[in-house]
Amino acid sequence: MSRFIAALPMYDWPEVRSEVDAQWAQLKDALRRRGIDAPEALTRQNRPAGEFDPDALWRDPALLFAQTCWGPMGLGLGNHVQVIGQPDYSAFEGGLGEFYSSAVVMRRASSPDNGAGDAPAPPDGRAMLPLHLLRGGRLAFNSPDSMSGILALTGDLEAMGEGIGIFAGHVASGGHRASIVAVAQGRADVAAIDCRSWAMARRFEPAARELAVVGWTGRRKGLPYICAENLPPQTVAALREAAAEAGMLAAGDGA
Repeated sequence: MSRFIAALPMYDWPEVRSEVDAQWAQLKDALRRRGIDAPEALTRQNRPAGEFDPDALWRDPALLFAQTCWGPMGLGLGNHVQVIGQPDYSAFEGGLGEFYSSAVVMRRASSPDNGAGDAPAPPDGRAMLPLHLLRGGRLAFNSPDSMSGILALTGDLEAMGEGIGIFAGHVASGGHRASIVAVAQGRADVAAIDCRSWAMARRFEPAARELAVVGWTGRRKGLPYICAENLPPQTVAALREAAAEAGMLAAGDGA
């Protein structure tokens, strides 16, 4: 049995689990060809009750490969891990290479055109936030350390001379999908959903049909792949080579 663990938790929705497993199988084979004893399967439970604690996983000294968010990285996680590289978000509206943005969503009845269409992502990647629609609403967010769910939105509002106080209340949902459901059900009025999660929601989450995209956060670096701090440079180099071979890195990403 491998001494390492690996996980790809950030977009591991039940509907795409087979796709995530297939991606890991390709990466695992590329790693083993380089002499790295990659684990057979991804870790999806790391607590006795069968729960998954991403922070514990990210800080585990046996971590070979995982994906995290730049929010936790900037709040201390970056001192405990090494960055392997960045995925490519070009396939999703709001993404370009290693950069992504969040779709700002509201119930269709609250959108300016009463649901006639979604606001397209700005081609220059700048933030587009309709303050007149957002002001006084209740914000649903996945977690307080999420770049896509709250930190990017906060930073973009502050750049406009506003702040998170523009919202009348805040609802911690626990996940992007839960934020979408909260807005659709009227328990919140607005949420910022990273562009890949929003694309998945439009495929698999019925509540997404009740929502309209009214704005976008500015583009920022997407969710990085990481490994444990204690891995030697040659292993990290092999991880980057294998991830590139498996098509998991943005073009030109040198980490």
